[in-house]
Amino acid sequence: MRILGIDPGYAKTGWGVVESTGQLNRPVSFGVINTMPTMADNDRIHFIAKSIGEIALAQQVTVCSMEDIFFTKNVSSAINVAKVIGAAIHQLSLQSIEVKLFSPMAIKSAVTGYGGADKKQVQEMVRLLLGFQTIPKPDHSADALAAALCYAVFNATQSRMNSV
Repeated sequence: MRILGIDPGYAKTGWGVVESTGQLNRPVSFGVINTMPTMADNDRIHFIAKSIGEIALAQQVTVCSMEDIFFTKNVSSAINVAKVIGAAIHQLSLQSIEVKLFSPMAIKSAVTGYGGADKKQVQEMVRLLLGFQTIPKPDHSADALAAALCYAVFNATQSRMNSV
């Protein structure tokens, strides 16, 4: 299965594709969708969603794993990220691609074994689990690959539970 991981953001949305077969995971591709501050809000959100749809199609993904919104002190940025998440879910649903949302804590736990891991620990585990020589850059793409790995762990666990 090909998993599209997404680290949603208003200025930068990270994405990463992981091929998962059983418990074997390999990186396929990753990057960041950048928007410009000079773009209108609607144009930024539309551009991100359209780009995610194009990536999903080009990479032949079968499922999407996305980091869910978490509350911050800056409510206006959280609202914009929530809009990006909604637009991405809509775009992927038009392509019949299932989207599973995971909390930041769930992603950290799946990748490192500890839900309170810091960003560097998560990125180092992404490097190790996917066989990279260095941590994937930019950071948003490493976070997206972590989201994809989270789904791979979730799916493998579900499969084991269903076979019992």
